Amino acid sequence: MTTYAGGCQCGAVRYSVEMDEIAQGITCNCSRCQKLGSVLAFAPRDNFTLEKGADAVTEYTFNRHQIRHQFCSTCGIQSFSYGAMPDGTAMVAININCLDGVEPREIETVMYDGRAM
Repeated sequence: MTTYAGGCQCGAVRYSVEMDEIAQGITCNCSRCQKLGSVLAFAPRDNFTLEKGADAVTEYTFNRHQIRHQFCSTCGIQSFSYGAMPDGTAMVAININCLDGVEPREIETVMYDGRAM
């Protein structure tokens, strides 16, 4: 397991997450992810700690309202989201673009067809 740190652009939101080393990212073509350009990795919700910014995040949901997109109310960056895995396990989706010391363009990506959902 590796511990990653990340957050928004302005620094108001900071978190740490323990997860397997990121070998692959997920891109999605849904109406939100495609416009954001998110590259996602997933971890159990219990492995995620919001270190700073609970009062700085704003939540957005759409479509089936199953993913709780969290973004900084100051700079607008969406660095993570809360949701559930298909089996119902609580998870967090991390925007790899927002992790310290990680170059997302060097990570293999797989596209998920979110438009079909």
